[in-house]
Amino acid sequence: MSERKSDPDRDDSERAFFGRRKGHKLRQHQAELIDHLLPHLALDIDGEAPANAGEIFDPAANEVRLEIGFGGGEHLAAEAQAFPGTGFIGCEPYVNGMAKILAQIEAANIANIRLFAGDAAELLAWLPQASLSRIDLIHPDPWPKRRHWKRRFVQDRTIAAMARVLKAGGEFRFVCDIDDYCAWTLSHLSRSPDFRWLAERADDFRLPWNGYTMTRYGRKATREGRKAAYLRFRRI
Repeated sequence: MSERKSDPDRDDSERAFFGRRKGHKLRQHQAELIDHLLPHLALDIDGEAPANAGEIFDPAANEVRLEIGFGGGEHLAAEAQAFPGTGFIGCEPYVNGMAKILAQIEAANIANIRLFAGDAAELLAWLPQASLSRIDLIHPDPWPKRRHWKRRFVQDRTIAAMARVLKAGGEFRFVCDIDDYCAWTLSHLSRSPDFRWLAERADDFRLPWNGYTMTRYGRKATREGRKAAYLRFRRI
């Protein structure tokens, strides 16, 4: 197997924007889903990308959205069921999260989700230009220690990568309950010539957008007294 850029043994500045890949031991059925269902839904980015990202899906999707680091999969599954004509790509290197979304896909017979168990930066590089209508990053790992800030997903280079794959008028949506990471994201996006912050009044970022599905991380933040910011940026 060839070494990917996200190999954990590489220099820290070259590592992917995620931490551990495994957590607690999978239950038997979860392991079966990883072995038997995931191969049918997994994207192989070693091959050439299709000219139209909608062709990843069967039937072909009218538009395509990406959720980076979907965690327990609550938001991804809900969005896929609410918009059956849209194709959804979920990127999550954490195997327990992948098992959770597979269980939801199986239980609800969701047909419009494809999955990538790896580094989102590599997936963005593979996708065709102007192929996505939206990218969601919801409650990402904030990497709070200064020496780890380089591992936050929001960086100048990943913003440029997102700009490449988003259609004009498409959106990058970011949800986080860590004030420092919200400020970091606003600072980085504000200096990008490719995005415009859509907030016009305080409630535009203090309140979730219509139809938003709260995740387990969002509920935990509320229980612990942290308020999330809901940031929307439009691709110019």
